[in-house]
Amino acid sequence: MTSAPNAPVRVLMLEDDEHDATLIRRELGRLTPPPDIRHVATEAAFVTALGEFAPHVILSDHNIPGFGGGAALELARKALPDTPVILVTGSLDEETAVAYLKAGATDYILKDRIVRLGPAVLEALQRARQRQALRRHERLLRQIIDANPSLIFVKDWDGRFVLVNQAVAEIYGTTVEALVGKTDADFNPDKEEVAHFLRNDREVMSSGRPKLIAEEPVTNPAARQTRWFQTIKVPLRLPDDDFPKLLGVATEITERKRLEEQLLQSQKMEAVGQLAGGVAHDFNNILTAIVGYTDLLAEDLSANTRHREDLEEIRKAARRAAALTRQLLAFSRKQVLEPRVVDLNAIVQNMDKMLRSLISENIELKAQFAPNLAAARADPNQLEQVIMNLAINARDAMPDGGTLTIETGNAKLDEDYAAKHISVVPGEYVMLAVSDTGCGMDQDTQARIFEPFFTTKPAGRGTGLGLSTVYGIVKQSGGNIWLYSEPGKGTTFKVYLPAVDAAVEEPGKPLAPAARKSAGETILVVEDDDQLRRLTHRALAGQGYTVLEADRGTTAMDIARRHKGRIDLLLTDVVMPDTNGRKLADALRTDRPGLRVLFMSGYPDGAIVHHGILDHGVAYLAKPFTTEAVTRKVREVLDTP
Repeated sequence: MTSAPNAPVRVLMLEDDEHDATLIRRELGRLTPPPDIRHVATEAAFVTALGEFAPHVILSDHNIPGFGGGAALELARKALPDTPVILVTGSLDEETAVAYLKAGATDYILKDRIVRLGPAVLEALQRARQRQALRRHERLLRQIIDANPSLIFVKDWDGRFVLVNQAVAEIYGTTVEALVGKTDADFNPDKEEVAHFLRNDREVMSSGRPKLIAEEPVTNPAARQTRWFQTIKVPLRLPDDDFPKLLGVATEITERKRLEEQLLQSQKMEAVGQLAGGVAHDFNNILTAIVGYTDLLAEDLSANTRHREDLEEIRKAARRAAALTRQLLAFSRKQVLEPRVVDLNAIVQNMDKMLRSLISENIELKAQFAPNLAAARADPNQLEQVIMNLAINARDAMPDGGTLTIETGNAKLDEDYAAKHISVVPGEYVMLAVSDTGCGMDQDTQARIFEPFFTTKPAGRGTGLGLSTVYGIVKQSGGNIWLYSEPGKGTTFKVYLPAVDAAVEEPGKPLAPAARKSAGETILVVEDDDQLRRLTHRALAGQGYTVLEADRGTTAMDIARRHKGRIDLLLTDVVMPDTNGRKLADALRTDRPGLRVLFMSGYPDGAIVHHGILDHGVAYLAKPFTTEAVTRKVREVLDTP
């Protein structure tokens, strides 16, 4: 304890000789300003004064009846550890003097040299102020490093912690005091991780050069949790210390690493989606030919022929293949959506009977509908596919029974949420959650769960496209899907679709009746796939249409210029080697303003869709299609006012 500037210094004097006490008072009286002195002669009075008087300096005699200077020094050190104690005595041998200094005495003054007392008191006070300033500085530094969220530590060659901040103690699930003097091995059961730390630390200390470790895992044994850090390690040489030390500062990058993994996963899914979409596009042309020629062959066979059964099997295989390509297109976000403003509660309620037929009797189906649920803009058929696929996935995760819960709700995803989830745009959303109480998934499975053809089911059960289809539909609808799961604790999929402030739209019109035959119309078919072009020609010609055909855009333009009669309909592929369907239609309409157009494609590009949504007023036929489907659609376009 130190005095305020210009305030009298409080001196506690322990002295049993009044004559010596007078000498000490006189000597201290030479100081400016004169100190405030309290004189005591007994242990009891001394103990009381330590608390009440709170001295800045303590003077103690060596020999006091029943109470010596050593005992007084011990009491003073316990009560006021920062207060200097000066021994003032008549005689003192060198050995005893050294013992006093080792025990914490600041100085000793012989009474026959009492003139040294004043300067000794001033020097002791100065040292006390310096020690106090140093302690304040140390406390400030301690507060600074403890307030720092980064891990700050100093280690020696053997890996013992010399200094740590609060963040280091928390990562190890202990206290600063418990960690100092210990090594990583005392807290971390992972021997390989501990050995890795020690090798890195000794490399830095022996080389004398700093080292940046871009990614370093640190395991919290209490929470059984691994967090990732970027660490800079710097060699240290402390004053009067010949042993090397190391300073480490580790900044947590767990969240950054998680976001990087999300980004890499998103990029991987995008690349796989591009591949899947391309495969589906080419495969759809092949399937259209298989389905179409099967239809044509079936028409030529008599009703009783045994070969019709074989053709039906070909049709079934083609339908399964077509379903596969539709799933691939859904995943790659290359399908065409027909979105409406929908009520998610109504969609789930309308699926109740179907969902109950999908799940086992030992699975309980629960639905929790949010009141005042906002509307969303999505393709209702595709949303039903999402719900059905998630329900099937939940069913398969509960072979021994459990509970399947479907929940809806309004959600606001803020800036903080968006910062932690790649591709999320802050705003108002409609949430659909599908939860099960099944087996759950580990981290490795969760990382691949939306990949096409990845499945945890036994061979022969499922294609591994159910959840990838869900992923593609949700993404193409402008939404996001996130997964929460732990082994043995079940799984929850949460789908977020952007909320819209609009009235819910009614369901669309029912299917049109079977197509009637041609009324003498002429159709220009443009398709670069020879097999598919010939098939389409045969199917339409069989209905009485006059068919002109071209394998590319330039050929179609030439045929249209040379044809003297009417061309009632352009049936064109969207993607062609030399142009796209939209440009071809626009060019032909320059000379034939009344020309109707029907686009067909395995998947449409940006020529007729924007973000997967069909442009208003565009007629579109998705591949693969049957001969009945193409003739029906052609008739529908021709009959539209």
